[in-house]
Amino acid sequence: MTSRKGPDLSLEADHPWPVCGVDEAGRGPWAGPVSAAAVILDPARTPEGLNDSKKLSERRRQALEVEIKASALAWGVGFASVEEIAELNILQATGLAMRRAVEALAVAPAFILVDGSYRFDLPAPVRPVVRGDSLSASIAAASILAKTARDRVMVELDQAWPGYGFAAHKGYHAPVHVEALQRLGPCPAHRMSWAPIRALLNSTG
Repeated sequence: MTSRKGPDLSLEADHPWPVCGVDEAGRGPWAGPVSAAAVILDPARTPEGLNDSKKLSERRRQALEVEIKASALAWGVGFASVEEIAELNILQATGLAMRRAVEALAVAPAFILVDGSYRFDLPAPVRPVVRGDSLSASIAAASILAKTARDRVMVELDQAWPGYGFAAHKGYHAPVHVEALQRLGPCPAHRMSWAPIRALLNSTG
């Protein structure tokens, strides 16, 4: 018998049921909100191929998003806005997005597995898991939903504020993004509290 490759439900089995996995997307970009997702998987209907969203193609993430939402016992997505990031700082804004995701679940979790090393204050006991999206199927599923949800927001922001290339680079540092900021200046979607943006604007202003 061969061992299963990739994330599985071993960590979930160590804690009181139901267990939800939580992950975020968008802590590092220069623009757009930070997103988070919470997922309680059905052990009998766990989609094949779950993994850290960064290891999957956009097409595969989108396909798995549909499968996760169709098969999970519960799922939720939450955001923290650019304004909330500026007011709270990115760590606390990430925690806010995670809390909103957990509170959006149709089933209240008894325990929460969170990707990373920080123990966020959430509505149930929390266990941080370093590289959790490569170990826990629930966290991997959450990473996929957080990423696809945020990507859609960035496509919408690209339509609202054309010229920056948000649909392509999703607000991250990229040469075309830097060039657009130098040419157009920032828009309301940008994180003005971000040091790289302040430095860039100071150097050009």
